[in-house]
Amino acid sequence: MKVCIVGASGKLGKYMVRQALEKGYEVVGVCREQSVGKLDEFRGRLTLVPGATNDREVIRRAVAGCDGVLTVLVPWGVEQYATGTAQAVLDYAEPGARLVFSCGWHISRDGKDVYSWTFRAFLRIFGWVARATRFADLSDQEEACRRVFASETRWTVVRGSDLEEGDSQGLPVWSRHVGDPILESNRTRRVDFALFMVDTLENDQLIHEAPAIVGCQTASALAHGASCPAGQGSN
Repeated sequence: MKVCIVGASGKLGKYMVRQALEKGYEVVGVCREQSVGKLDEFRGRLTLVPGATNDREVIRRAVAGCDGVLTVLVPWGVEQYATGTAQAVLDYAEPGARLVFSCGWHISRDGKDVYSWTFRAFLRIFGWVARATRFADLSDQEEACRRVFASETRWTVVRGSDLEEGDSQGLPVWSRHVGDPILESNRTRRVDFALFMVDTLENDQLIHEAPAIVGCQTASALAHGASCPAGQGSN
């Protein structure tokens, strides 16, 4: 399998690069020119296409001939960075390619997710401060995901809980809606978020799903392990 990783130089991206290479995939990485050095450990093992991930020409060249595209959707700035990235991937990915996007729990596909008041308050405060300082625009990520949801491509949008570093605990568990008891622990190892992204490339059961994930060794996951083993979703 030939896989393009958009946002390859970030923490999540580097984990995905490593895991994709370990699976024997041919990897093409996209990252900003100033971040190329962050991928030196993979020198000679992947093809790099340097440039902004919302640069349509960069994405067109990077995804050509790829069977799958893993995209880290980041809402940096206030110039529709995430939307531009997602749209370019949707427009230029090969027909039938498997497209997997990452985002946070705040994205809701059907409006049935249930968020705590603390989570909602944090989003309001962070969203206002981030936009006021031109650091990020959460509404841009929301629009990017709306475009993915509306597309006819073979997409999956993986929604991550709070992330932490540490050794892998295994493939995270998932559910369709934030607020489901299995997700209560709200914690996933970043390396396992990457593992779920890479695993999804060959999991057709997740086509047109927006799984919200949590670490498989968290208290809430273990409490519901009998009905929702690792890698399987609950309704």
